[in-house]
Amino acid sequence: SERIIQMIDDGEILIQDFSMDRLNPNSYNLRLHPTLKVYNEAVLDMAVNNHYEELTIPKEGLVLEPGRLYLGRTFEYTETYSFVPKIDGRSSVGRLGIFVHITAGFGDIGYKGTWTLELACIQPVRIYPMVGICQISYHEIAGRITQRYQGKYQGAREIQTCQLFKDFVSVKE
Repeated sequence: SERIIQMIDDGEILIQDFSMDRLNPNSYNLRLHPTLKVYNEAVLDMAVNNHYEELTIPKEGLVLEPGRLYLGRTFEYTETYSFVPKIDGRSSVGRLGIFVHITAGFGDIGYKGTWTLELACIQPVRIYPMVGICQISYHEIAGRITQRYQGKYQGAREIQTCQLFKDFVSVKE
């Protein structure tokens, strides 16, 4: 925890809306923004911009259903200049059978933005807005930094649906 505070003080990372209450020994808890996106299609296609609907988690909670992917985001905005950021679900959240990210736990050096979360659950579970849903930790790298993230998700302030279609070379006629 002292190291995270030092990194903030030294300008190596930024966590907007930082609070000592969310600081852990090795990480920092990030909260779930009240907005979710859910894809409408029964079959998702990586070569197209899939349609979705937007949901708002009411203060009395929202039940997540198994077999659906819910895209959420962190309330906090972060910037990382010389470390590799990593998010993981909090252990208490995992004990309820909630997955916070499917395969996208690592960020890139230089990433700036909120974190899109790929939420799924084992059994129906009620979630609430602004709950500490995941934690961010920072990993030092060996060697000189020669490249920082400048990709399509840079600067995100909203939930980012899959943008893979932008890279896709379609062979459909």
